[in-house]
Order: sequence, then C-alpha cells, then structure tokens
Amino acid sequence: MSNGETPVDRDYAPNALPSVGARALGFAAIIVAGLCGGIIGYAFVDLQCTGDCGLLVGIGALVGAVGGAVGVAVVVILALRAMGEWRTIQHRETQDHRPEGSA
Repeated sequence: MSNGETPVDRDYAPNALPSVGARALGFAAIIVAGLCGGIIGYAFVDLQCTGDCGLLVGIGALVGAVGGAVGVAVVVILALRAMGEWRTIQHRETQDHRPEGSA
C-alpha cells in the first residue's frame, strides 16, 4: 500500500445483488402482472363460455396469472442484471479516471 491505494479499491468485487428497493419493486411488478393476467384469463374464458363453467374459468384465470407473472419475471430479471452490470461498468470507469496517487 505504498502507492496510496486503499484495500477496498484494489480488492473490489462487484456484488451481483441489486438493491433491496429494486428487488422489492421487481417483486411487486411480478405480483401485479400475475393479478392482471389472472383477471384477463378469467374474463377471456368467461366471455366465451355458457352454462356451468367454474372449472374452465378457474383454469383460464390460472393460466393467465402464471403467463403474466412469468413474462414480467423474465423482464425483471433482465433489468436487475443490467443494473448490476451497469454499476460494475461505472465503478470501473471511475477507477480508470482517477489521478495517480489519489486514494
């Protein structure tokens, strides 16, 4: 450490975990998408079915909910990974622009 470098800078290992707020927002988005998908699936089957369609409407709601939640989950995962990679790139660029001898 004779050159003024701190151990934190030299031993920096980016954390793959996004912030708690970002994870909570992603989880909320998945829940809302599942609810919306369930409502759409329910309505889609309910409009086309006549008579006793309780089971079919329930299956439609379940398929819609799972489809909506899975689709948004994929987008959330990709967005959170991109955020982590962006932070790593920003840290690397900050270290590259640091003047020699600064801590």
